Amino acid sequence: MTTLTVALPGREYDILIQRGLLSQAGERVRAVLPKARKLAVVTDTNVHPLCYDQVKAGLQLAGFQVGLFVIPAGEKSKDAAHLVELWEYLMHFGLTRTDGVIALGGGVVGDLAGFAAATILRGVAFVQIPTTLLAQVDSSVGGKVAVDLEHGKNLAGAFHQPKLVLMDPDTLDTLPLPQFMDGMAEVVKYGCIWDAEFFNFLTARPSRPELTADIEHILYTCCDIKRKVVMEDERDTGLRMLLNFGHTLGHAYELAGHYTQWSHGQAVAAGMCAAAKLGAALGVTRSEVPGRIEGALAALGLPTSIPCSMEDYAAAVGLDKKGAGADITLILLDKIGHAVPHKLPKAQLMGLLDPRIL
Repeated sequence: MTTLTVALPGREYDILIQRGLLSQAGERVRAVLPKARKLAVVTDTNVHPLCYDQVKAGLQLAGFQVGLFVIPAGEKSKDAAHLVELWEYLMHFGLTRTDGVIALGGGVVGDLAGFAAATILRGVAFVQIPTTLLAQVDSSVGGKVAVDLEHGKNLAGAFHQPKLVLMDPDTLDTLPLPQFMDGMAEVVKYGCIWDAEFFNFLTARPSRPELTADIEHILYTCCDIKRKVVMEDERDTGLRMLLNFGHTLGHAYELAGHYTQWSHGQAVAAGMCAAAKLGAALGVTRSEVPGRIEGALAALGLPTSIPCSMEDYAAAVGLDKKGAGADITLILLDKIGHAVPHKLPKAQLMGLLDPRIL
């Protein structure tokens, strides 16, 4: 068992990483929710047949009454309509303020369940049990929960830290290869922004079998970096913005593909490549960095560029939460392993979004 503690005063919680941990869900959740009687498990149509019965059995053995809310797999379920349905279900289930919500699935499930937990009855406890690589290394840690609006992703949300994060690497074995590599985009991001040695470690292991052999180390390293950042800047006003490297333009690529053509990881991969080229054009990023990032991502089968219209760029830049008035803070690298915030006028950024550069 590997344990990392997110030491936020009054909101401390542990991240537990161990193969086979799913079978221990009941006792682990009971330890952090000793007074709860009811737990509502939120999952999706992909994860439900694979993991739910095992988790339910453990929770029931620990004395919980277990409810179930299943959403269709995919980003389209992370919307206001499903949020309202989930709120109503939680009330029908008889949830009280001493009970809790379990998010069993990937990032969509975690965001939706977490936002419901943050808002129902003005806030109840929730536990993250992430089952995808993307969720395990990124969205399950840090307390950002949200739903999408027609104008864009994650525009209605809250900060609501979980009581516990249970990470079982065995759940990754059933992921299709594209979805596994989707998560690797966020993994590479951590090396880019924080840890050059980790970046080199990843580039030496471009295949899934090689990565899986070291998956506990990968999960630990990513979660440790995110844990440190969140403890320093829980509300995303300073250091935590560095975690958005590749995301400003990545959101434009997701928008360009109507949130169906390109997955989040694919969009972030292309966004990191674009940010590296922009950084080089601005004189911030060392000239060799764009090529190194492109090489690492291409070896994983991830896109290094995605076609995008100026209209979609403008929409994404306008909605970016790092924007302030006419300016935006773009996260760039000065070198592999070190990210820097770079403030510039949005108009200047739009002028740099030239196909000859990107």
